[in-house]
Amino acid sequence: MQGLHLTADLYHCACDTVLMTDAETLAHLCRRHTLDAGLTLVDEKWHTFPEFQGQPGGVTGMLLLAESHLAVHTWPERNGVTLDVYVCNFQEDNSRKAEALMKALVEAFRPSDMQRQHLSRGDVDGPADAGELVFEDVAGQAYFGFRFDRRILSRQTAYQRLELLESATLGRTLRLDGRYMTSEAEEFFYHEALVHPAATAHPAPRSALIIGGGDGGALEELLKHRGIERATLVDLDGEVIDVARRYLQKIHRGALDDPRATVLVENGVDFLARTSDRYDLILLDLTDPDTPAGPLYTPEFFRRCKHALAPGGALVLHMGSPFHQPDQVRELCGTLRGQFAHVRPYGVHIPLYGTYWGLAVASDALDPDAVPGETIHARLEERGVDDLEYYNARVHGALFALPNYYRRLTLD
Repeated sequence: MQGLHLTADLYHCACDTVLMTDAETLAHLCRRHTLDAGLTLVDEKWHTFPEFQGQPGGVTGMLLLAESHLAVHTWPERNGVTLDVYVCNFQEDNSRKAEALMKALVEAFRPSDMQRQHLSRGDVDGPADAGELVFEDVAGQAYFGFRFDRRILSRQTAYQRLELLESATLGRTLRLDGRYMTSEAEEFFYHEALVHPAATAHPAPRSALIIGGGDGGALEELLKHRGIERATLVDLDGEVIDVARRYLQKIHRGALDDPRATVLVENGVDFLARTSDRYDLILLDLTDPDTPAGPLYTPEFFRRCKHALAPGGALVLHMGSPFHQPDQVRELCGTLRGQFAHVRPYGVHIPLYGTYWGLAVASDALDPDAVPGETIHARLEERGVDDLEYYNARVHGALFALPNYYRRLTLD
């Protein structure tokens, strides 16, 4: 059906607490902004949850509209709100009305951070079966999207919103909390860039730790190196691993069940706090710093990672878009330099992320940019790493050749 679906997860809202805890106050706000937007109210239902362990309960409500619906849920203990607006565009285009309603509600809650998605189902002027156009924003500054033929999964796990979509262009595509993570068709851009520069620069990596990476793509690339004897993957969300095992075999290629791999469902912070193992490589294959993975981008966590590295070992992570998120990239580079003697930023364009993406290798001993191309080529051959779509010895050096605007961020 033709229509527009808008969702928003709001964080750190600065509105009056009563707006999150009193059903009538919230209902009045939603009714007013719905009618102001020109939408038609048909019916409504609201429920206030009881207080739990001294914390006020949230409110869940829904307005039934002639055009479709508005759904709201508040999380006062987190200062968060989830908004869901859907309008059908069968007889007329109600998109602007939906956008006006969403804008007014967001302004009422005054969040300091949010994640939004903009889903077009069919084209207003085109066929209703044209597929689902799924948009994502980059740092709230730019929007990009892809059209999908079908939606395989859409569920709330214990930690995040999980979606699995499919198209002829991208194949099966994983999204978490409204952000693209990986797809069958282009996963090699990110996963090969995350793994091989540090793994190949290291003279003999035997042990590795991946924190995050529940889709198994980074693990699959890592296990291409014959010398890897043990690889531990620790992901907080077991449902991501389960979905990958069932639906994303083209990405992990069985790596999640490789005998050299140990797959754990656990908080990465807790795992590093208790482990006594030392690793030649630690890869942080995480969601972005402005998600619940934020505590894993801190000086304290980087210190834990450094303590868990074997002599000559290296930490690898992604940092975001140098163009769209310069402050974030600058801050992460500075934080890493406060912990490691060598911090080597690099970058690669990732089609699914819609932009050039920054990564970094941090170590007290290893500098991947100082390893000659001839050595990289020889190691790839010696280790039997030949099933690659992006990375090779010449690309290795190119990854570390930074554009000037990115280089300036890394020197601040």
